[in-house]
Amino acid sequence: MDAIYLEDCYLKEFEATVESVTDGKFVVLDKTAFYPQSGGQPHDTGKLIHDGKECKVVFTGKFGGKISHELEDCDLKAGDTVKGIVDWDRRYLFMKYHTACHILSAIIHSETGAKISGNQLGEEKTRVDFNLENFDRELIGSYQEKVNEVIDRKIDVNIDILPREEAFEIPSVVKLKDAFPPDIQEIRVINVGDVDNQACGGTHVKNTGEIPHIEIFKAENKGKNNRRIYFRFVE
Repeated sequence: MDAIYLEDCYLKEFEATVESVTDGKFVVLDKTAFYPQSGGQPHDTGKLIHDGKECKVVFTGKFGGKISHELEDCDLKAGDTVKGIVDWDRRYLFMKYHTACHILSAIIHSETGAKISGNQLGEEKTRVDFNLENFDRELIGSYQEKVNEVIDRKIDVNIDILPREEAFEIPSVVKLKDAFPPDIQEIRVINVGDVDNQACGGTHVKNTGEIPHIEIFKAENKGKNNRRIYFRFVE
């Protein structure tokens, strides 16, 4: 299967061929622009159209290495040609949140040396988890200010598909070396100018200027050395 969102995050529509249908509703295509839920980024929704009939895509996930689309009102079979349409408002919101997450994570790491341990994107708020012994709440406002400064700089965000060894020359990527099985020979790296260079399989905007300003509205201690920050967009 060709995950075509990896190279073009802005692809809203595409044509594909049905490879298989399971239980009358789980559909695998030969290629897809629908993002499967993973890495803290929620799944895409939308619809598949065949012979003028629309099938609603209510969930997209990856199982056994294949991206599966869960459909409502599905009457598809292997070999059918379909047109896929991604729910763009939902996808674009998560693209903005995901890139903002990279920026905030990079600033936290630069300021404190903390390693980011996870994130979860949401439609109304997003969180970043990081490992840090001492949580200086007075610095949180400065993180917010620095993220918004990066947004205002309107920095281009580039996607680079790099050979494994070349990617491992990037300091922020080599830290994740053990996460990549030996059979993965190419690594997708998201580059945010001089701010961040990070391996990532998610969807991102092309320029930081597309992102609204953020507001950090909550900070929590989640246990020993585990800290969490919540942020949302403000227009």
